[in-house]
Amino acid sequence: MEANYTVRPWCSYFLPGLCLLFAITVSMAHAEVQYHDFIVQERPVKRLCKTHNIITVNGQFPGPTLEVRNGDTLVINVVNRAQYNVTLHWHGIRQLRTAWADGPSYITQCPIRPGGRYTYRFTIEDQEGTLWWHAHSSWLRATVYGALIIHPKLNTPYPFPKHNHEVPIILGEWWNSNPIDVINRALITGAAPKISNAYTINSQPGDLYKCSSSETVIIPVDSGETYLLRIINAAMNQELFFSIAGHKMTVVSADAVYTKPFTTSVLLITPGQTTDVLLTANRPPGRYYMAARAYANAQGVAFDNTTTTAILQYKSASRSKSKPLLPRLPGFNDTRLATAFTNQFKSPSKVPVPAHVDVNLLFTIGLGLFNCPRGRRCRGPNGGRLTASMNNVSLVFPSKASVLEAYYKGIPGIYTTDFPPIPPLQFDYTAANISRSLWQPARGTKVFKVKYGSTVQIVFQDTNIVAAENHPMHLHGYHFYVLANGFGNFNPQTDTAKFNLVDPPQRNTIGVPINGWSAIRFVADNPGAWLMHCHLDVHLTWGLSMILLVENGVGKLQSLEPPPADLPKC
Repeated sequence: MEANYTVRPWCSYFLPGLCLLFAITVSMAHAEVQYHDFIVQERPVKRLCKTHNIITVNGQFPGPTLEVRNGDTLVINVVNRAQYNVTLHWHGIRQLRTAWADGPSYITQCPIRPGGRYTYRFTIEDQEGTLWWHAHSSWLRATVYGALIIHPKLNTPYPFPKHNHEVPIILGEWWNSNPIDVINRALITGAAPKISNAYTINSQPGDLYKCSSSETVIIPVDSGETYLLRIINAAMNQELFFSIAGHKMTVVSADAVYTKPFTTSVLLITPGQTTDVLLTANRPPGRYYMAARAYANAQGVAFDNTTTTAILQYKSASRSKSKPLLPRLPGFNDTRLATAFTNQFKSPSKVPVPAHVDVNLLFTIGLGLFNCPRGRRCRGPNGGRLTASMNNVSLVFPSKASVLEAYYKGIPGIYTTDFPPIPPLQFDYTAANISRSLWQPARGTKVFKVKYGSTVQIVFQDTNIVAAENHPMHLHGYHFYVLANGFGNFNPQTDTAKFNLVDPPQRNTIGVPINGWSAIRFVADNPGAWLMHCHLDVHLTWGLSMILLVENGVGKLQSLEPPPADLPKC
């Protein structure tokens, strides 16, 4: 892009082919290849008065922040010195033709075993903003995560007012015990896992928790200056409200896609999502809390009802010992506010939403119950075992080969291609009392095949089986247009009239409303096996996920690259 105005005077009128080649060369010359070593290892950490070992990258918690520019290539050598299998996912990166680097265990690769290594190599293509990386095996991502910041290309400005500083804000979730033990215990009993003990901001719980005040994160600011806050929700199982006392925030980007700016005092951010906001330090010098607490609207489902804080501190008041002001956060079940906030997101201008839909899908998403095996005592509702599914299929992850490797090499017996495009049984998905005969899904490793270049529309439909809930749905390898959200059962005869086909936002993770639906649309222009799942990790563990298998198109540029030589074996 930088080369366009540079070369136009002497080549564009006479040698257009040479001009294009030179422009590409200049653009590539501005791109960099970054090399990083990520050592996955244990480290003792003290939180909430207790010390125990956690899994980290390079001993850092949160992990290293990666900063790149649009067009750069990342080469990340991962060495696993921990006791668990591990993979890393680069959340929101398109991975065009490089699905081998996407990271979910047994979907695009077999895990890196203890003592093993694997190099992730991928290029950032036409993406700018805030993304993040995290472990994608078992519950390791509770502590294995970090920011991935993509700046514009050199000499390319941001499309919003200039800011003076940038600050990553990573929201997390903390357990006083090993998260792997927490989920493994739940899988044995069939009950829900133990809820977290705290939320965190940049890995620290903050002043409102015991033994935490001395380590509370302080963000110093200068009066009159503007800050770009890059906010990431890395919590395992909780959507969060976020606010800063006395200050307004202007939303300018979400999931590394620019948005039409709007001003708010409260954010709602689901696990997996990122939101970039501009904040101007224009209040009387002092100390102000930024805080996050749960948005939890599922009836009868336990959640961590605590509040994490950090301190926005004006430098001119750095010696002040006064107690910071707390923001007024919404009630934990304020669905009205959550809906109003979500509906404000739009693209900055008109966008080319595909008009013709080739593949029209309706996916039910929700919880379920498996019967307890004979001779065992299960502690889920009604003596059963909690599970989750999409279109009544609870995903079983393979173990002998990854889905992508099986597809590429033609390995039989790893998956089937019969994932249903619509629910196998149609019923009143949001009814108050759904028949118990519908509560037990089928297990399977099923994929849905899509031809390269197809326009795909998916309607996610929440169900009221066991408990209705907001589900943050994430699609690997893509971002998509969010056409509409609504409550109740989706009605194709009337609800399509609500679709925004002019300036819908683009996301990689969308919160599907409780007892409601969300409609998305995208072009399947990236071949590979792409996991689609709820980003509440307990639901992912229970099977609320499926695999979209996008076939190769025509020629090299529409086809998956060959697997790297060091791809881990199962």
